[in-house]
Amino acid sequence: QVQLVESGGGSVQAGGSLRLSCAASEYTYSTGFMGWFRQAPGKEREGVAALYTGGGITHYADSVKGRFTISQDNAKRTVYLQMNSLKPEDTAMYYCAARRGAGPPLLSETYNYWGQGTQVTVSS
Repeated sequence: QVQLVESGGGSVQAGGSLRLSCAASEYTYSTGFMGWFRQAPGKEREGVAALYTGGGITHYADSVKGRFTISQDNAKRTVYLQMNSLKPEDTAMYYCAARRGAGPPLLSETYNYWGQGTQVTVSS
């Protein structure tokens, strides 16, 4: 069963922090790469961070390096996105995704399974 459930979004002022969680079914968590993507109104979906659940290899978009951290808890089958020093331009709907295939880890087209999304709003 494919299942990804995000939580942790909300509203925060610039400079603040949020932690997003993505709980996965056993099947989905074992796929390989899990990633966080975001989409702001009128913009294309972009990859934010990705993690290989079998080994902890991580990838980050340049725009979030040093501010965001992706991590995992194997016992809970959960992937987290810790977001610090948030900026208004980080405002978007954030999606968790998983894939079994290959390709650039931050390319959304390579992902097969998607959560419903959680909204992050950063005010200045």
